[in-house]
Amino acid sequence: MTAIAMASDGSYDPVISKLITSLKEAESLTDEKDLGFLQNLLQSKELNALVNVHSKVAKINKDDRIAPLLSASVQILMEVLELLAPRCHISPLCKEVFHLLQTPHLQSILFAHDAIAQKDFYPHLPDIPVEVDEDEETIKIVQLVKSNEPLGATIKTDEETGKIIIARIMHGGAADRSGLIHVGDEVIEVNNINVEGKTPSDVLSILQNSEGTITFKLVPSDGKLDQRESKVRVRAYFDYEPENDPYIPCKEAGLGFQKGDILHIVSQDDSYWWQARKEGEKTTRAGLIPSRALQERRILHERTQKEPNGDAKSSCASICSTPPGSPNPNHPCGGPKTKKIMYDTAENDDFDREMIATYEEVAKLYPRPGVFRPIILIGAPGVGRNELKRRLVARDPEKYKSPVPYTTRPMRPGEVAGREYLFVTREKMEADIAAGKFVEHGEYKGHLYGTAAESVKTIVNAGCVCVIGPHYQALKSLRTAQLKPYIVHIRPPAYEELKKSRTKARARSTFDENNSRGFTDEEFMEMIKSDERINFLYGHFCDDEIVNDDLSEAFEKLVNFANKCESEPLWAPASWVQ
Repeated sequence: MTAIAMASDGSYDPVISKLITSLKEAESLTDEKDLGFLQNLLQSKELNALVNVHSKVAKINKDDRIAPLLSASVQILMEVLELLAPRCHISPLCKEVFHLLQTPHLQSILFAHDAIAQKDFYPHLPDIPVEVDEDEETIKIVQLVKSNEPLGATIKTDEETGKIIIARIMHGGAADRSGLIHVGDEVIEVNNINVEGKTPSDVLSILQNSEGTITFKLVPSDGKLDQRESKVRVRAYFDYEPENDPYIPCKEAGLGFQKGDILHIVSQDDSYWWQARKEGEKTTRAGLIPSRALQERRILHERTQKEPNGDAKSSCASICSTPPGSPNPNHPCGGPKTKKIMYDTAENDDFDREMIATYEEVAKLYPRPGVFRPIILIGAPGVGRNELKRRLVARDPEKYKSPVPYTTRPMRPGEVAGREYLFVTREKMEADIAAGKFVEHGEYKGHLYGTAAESVKTIVNAGCVCVIGPHYQALKSLRTAQLKPYIVHIRPPAYEELKKSRTKARARSTFDENNSRGFTDEEFMEMIKSDERINFLYGHFCDDEIVNDDLSEAFEKLVNFANKCESEPLWAPASWVQ
């Protein structure tokens, strides 16, 4: 302990040394018995060791090298134990690891790690004593040292009392780390300036003009909300720029992100504004993002407006003003969730009316030996997904397999039943379609075609990688927890590059199977239009996308995606993991 407590030269912690010196200077003014007690306490190895440990822990937010990568190691330990338990009788290694992970010392280390990662070591003020006189108002004085880091709290005017109160504490921010400021606390003074009758903007100006230490005089709230971080992760299905959002309570507190980003939702206490961090970023302070309910209503609001700008000029003077799409019955977006969406009549069947893509809760899906995720390629007709599928299967026919489709058309010369198609009667196929046995089906020139769900499951159960290029509508049947597919959107490049690349490769049109010819300009435009429709309706279902401007490069990317599925833990819908 001595080595931990003291520096290499044997000296005490600088703060403790200063206290000891102060005691000696006040020796004549202090009771000798009390002085001896304090000197012995300050010079004890135990106290110095604790101070040293505290100093190390306090550096967590200042030194990225020792920042925790996760705060739920105990939960992961329990999950690993559940996986190991049924294997202990068949593997001595599993049995040894199983017993090792249950040792008290190892579990105590992980509990301590999580406590530090979750910042449970910060001091907290005790609750107000029950015996306090009801007429007596408790005041707490909090001092924070101002730095380049934001305070990490937002304020608002209480609608009933007109007082300034703490509206939100940002997880990991300076206010949160202090453990002294809580949601609902009433602000009385800031740096000895009374804030009665002032607006949140006035208080913000006081804070911005303050230097050094900022002193708050607060009336504690009646109850303190639990500030423990949640462990929810979501994938974002839209772009968000807080600086362009006129309704966010505090632009500086906003967190910008792009479609596809994984976000760690640390708090969902506010029904309008969640607190989140980007997954993998080591920043300590969380940022504000619109909640799922708020974003859904915003999207509905935008879609139901006849004019593009809609309510763009509506007032947002108050920090508590209702944003567009918030659950306000008097607002255009309030009331029942009736979705009035403009779309082409021909595309009516394409659109899943109940799906408004905002966020999807996700978790890491770990690869399992011998169990492969199906690879699904979707894309516009003629974009090249069938050729990419053919090349992947040809690369290793024993590993990659495609289900044989069913059809009601007659067998042609040279065809073998079960190789090109499985030939059935129309009555049989219509009955199976009605029974829900097909993941996709359609009619072409009077004959039915389709892929049976059992064909896909058979390939997966055989320990092979099922590769399928269905119509994009089939994703609603294929994207299930049972199959856990990896979905890749094959996309065309921009019009000029599309035309140039297909002409160079002498690509043949797939729009007319009776004539071998190149693509027309109209077919290129239709391909791009179809791709945009697919991306709008089902793009959020896709794990990755490949722009097929060069077939060899596109195939190389596809192979890399296939290898990644087998070797890396990937984000997937949380329901698939649970």
